[in-house]
Amino acid sequence: MRATVWHGKRDVRVETVPDPVIQEPTDAIIRITSSGLCGSDLHLYEVLTPFMTPGDILGHEPMGIVEETGSEVPGLSPGDRVVVPFQIACGGCFMCGQGLQTQCETTQVREHGMGAQLFGYTKLYGSVPGAQAEYLRVPQAHYGPIKVPQGPADDRFVYLSDVLPTAWQAVRYAGVQPGSSVAVLGLGPIGTMACRIARHLGAAQVIGIDHVPDRLGRVHGEGVEIFDLDTFDNEKELLAAVGDITDGRGPDAVIDAVGTEAHGSPAGRLAQQAAGLMPPRWAEKLMHRAGVDRMSALHLGIALVRRGGTLSISGVYGGMTDPMPMLTLFDKQLQLRMGQANVRRWVDDILPLLTDDDPLGVDSFATHRLPLDEAPSAYELFQKKADGALKVLFRP
Repeated sequence: MRATVWHGKRDVRVETVPDPVIQEPTDAIIRITSSGLCGSDLHLYEVLTPFMTPGDILGHEPMGIVEETGSEVPGLSPGDRVVVPFQIACGGCFMCGQGLQTQCETTQVREHGMGAQLFGYTKLYGSVPGAQAEYLRVPQAHYGPIKVPQGPADDRFVYLSDVLPTAWQAVRYAGVQPGSSVAVLGLGPIGTMACRIARHLGAAQVIGIDHVPDRLGRVHGEGVEIFDLDTFDNEKELLAAVGDITDGRGPDAVIDAVGTEAHGSPAGRLAQQAAGLMPPRWAEKLMHRAGVDRMSALHLGIALVRRGGTLSISGVYGGMTDPMPMLTLFDKQLQLRMGQANVRRWVDDILPLLTDDDPLGVDSFATHRLPLDEAPSAYELFQKKADGALKVLFRP
């Protein structure tokens, strides 16, 4: 089959690799019909390279048709149309019972002290072959795949794999309620969808903050009050501007949808680049013990949110020695919630919205639909935020 394969920093290629096969009775084989390119994939393209191995297959946002199932997958049959969550969970352990599928005790990567396995990610999460490919082996298929109706285009359902539950969890973790205010830092796919969900759930005021004109313009047309970072000389000016529209207090909640590759963090960027120049085994040890993130988005969120408010973090961070402004966090009595989205926990809330009325705008959410063979150029396009690239879907 053809698949998107990692070979090094900023080096992904579409190559022919062996077809996946059933290995366990709880496996299924899916023929991929659509697979998304995620902001998290860019971390592998640029920052988290010490944890990658040449030959790793990328991608974790798949949708497709069941081709084959193991003997212990009674709920699926060949021909079923499914979306596959990005994490691999069993559905029967204590953590899954708590709705914490990203902490699944069956698939936890204990070797590295990490949570549940993820498709197409680093060795920290199991190095499970990913979904930017023609076929995908799905472990724990008795629980993970979500059956969806035949008929509507893939765009209606494919975002159940990651974008929708990640944005939904970010908004829920932010405590958004009817009449409340929320600021969203970073208007990539997750941030943009979080704005839509916050408005759908009744937020009276949604504030979007970014520095990419295309992204600011897109959410502005959807009733979001926008602030362009590049129009402010310093953070103090931005805080004052947001304060002016939030009764001088700041928003009730802030969602950090940026994560480790934040704009405007030169020291963190330098440290990440230095790690990328080391021999892989040295860089891996350094990142695992003393890794740092670019923290400007998180620090801005802490400064923006009102006293007693909530900071919800959906952007991926990977540092081990990041400095945190504990004095400010404690003094402002902030609540912090964060983590990978627990996809299955939120599916029942989201599915009723994937109707012909399309209140979340999923049918037109993708900005680029490309054949899989164009994956290398798509990664470069998405990283550079060029050509209005907000969401890319691959069609094998």
